[in-house]
Amino acid sequence: MRTQAGIGRRAGALITLAAALGAAAALPGTATATTPGEPLVVAPAQAPAADGGALPPYTFDGAAQRVQGAASSSDGPRLETGRTYRDTLKKDGKVYYRVDLDDKRNAYVSVVAVPRTGGKVEYGDGFRISMQDTSGTECGYQQVNFTSAEYTRPLAAYARRIVDADSSSCQGAGTYYVLVERETKASSSPDDWELEIRYASEPGLRKAGPTELPEVWPSGTPAPPTGGPTARQGGSGIHDATSLTQGEWRSDIRPGQTLFYRVPVDWGQQLFASAELGSSATGDEYIGNALILSLENPALGHVDENSGSYDGKSSTLALDALRPVAHENRTSYQDHTSGMRFAGWYYLSATLSPEVAKEYGDEPLPLTLRVSVRGGAKPGPGYDGDPGPFTVTADDREAAANGTGGALAAERSGSMGVVAVAGIGSGTALLLGLGAWTLVARRRAG
Repeated sequence: MRTQAGIGRRAGALITLAAALGAAAALPGTATATTPGEPLVVAPAQAPAADGGALPPYTFDGAAQRVQGAASSSDGPRLETGRTYRDTLKKDGKVYYRVDLDDKRNAYVSVVAVPRTGGKVEYGDGFRISMQDTSGTECGYQQVNFTSAEYTRPLAAYARRIVDADSSSCQGAGTYYVLVERETKASSSPDDWELEIRYASEPGLRKAGPTELPEVWPSGTPAPPTGGPTARQGGSGIHDATSLTQGEWRSDIRPGQTLFYRVPVDWGQQLFASAELGSSATGDEYIGNALILSLENPALGHVDENSGSYDGKSSTLALDALRPVAHENRTSYQDHTSGMRFAGWYYLSATLSPEVAKEYGDEPLPLTLRVSVRGGAKPGPGYDGDPGPFTVTADDREAAANGTGGALAAERSGSMGVVAVAGIGSGTALLLGLGAWTLVARRRAG
């Protein structure tokens, strides 16, 4: 026979368990795997700890699908527009992928290559990505390499097929191949590089626009924004890049770490960016190429980069002056001009050399980004369809003003809201149900 005390103890234990389950369900920082067998890497959004330890890993898109590039174009896995994929690239590797294109939209396939942090690279190490038709004709390529700054960091580049009435090659609908080739010196680390692959398409124009670059353009650098920096820590990858607008933005960066940011730049606007590495309380050793500032466009094509030295004193570097965003910029053969070919999110990344740790320790150093967006937004070129990522919306401007992270932050916020509601809701339901059960049981026992 069950006593009232026994029923109470059992009910109390169940209530405690339900409360614990509800609390556990609502705990932040929990991520579920979106690809079977592979956990979602969630990098911390706060500043890195000052006591050393492992650097935050690159944050990949948690929804990315694993693929395996083929040794032959005939066997390349098919990529779909708007999707993100992951693969690995071996030392001196060469892999193919396939895309099916129409004869109306431009196509861009980008790769972010992520070498192992702390690995050894030499001058000239890097990769090349190209797109070609079934006859082997190359449609468009980009090559990125490590230069004087011989330390690992993510590299981004894209291949493209542009629909052009004045061109006779790569214009038809059908199958096209994307080739990614890695170049590695004999003395460099042989580790595989992780790849994050994206495929985006851009609609054509309703009517032809200008095709010549203006000879005169505002190339002077404006005065940097003032008023003091606002704390806004960078993300750990393209997927969770921290949104910025015009202003001064303060982060902490550790030796060997790369921080990612994104800035919405509309048609007709110019982007200017500089990075200041704050002074150190210890040491005065000179380190060349201590900080790298890089810029990629909305299709993750490489646009520009610059590097600066460090000797323990405050040091500033800036990107070159870039033309205003315009459709006709794509007629240039120079990446820093042709890359400014469409509106959307432009990505900044800052990398601090691991050599800094040898002379100044592994403590974070203050990093200040100064971002200026000059000029008012102008009408677009007149796309014949949805521009997709190649536009700036009111929500984009709001995200930039508020410092909202990239897609990962939105997913994380939404998913955690669901988890919290589910945890609280299920916990509350369990508690209410157990409470009613306990009351009925006590009445029966009485």
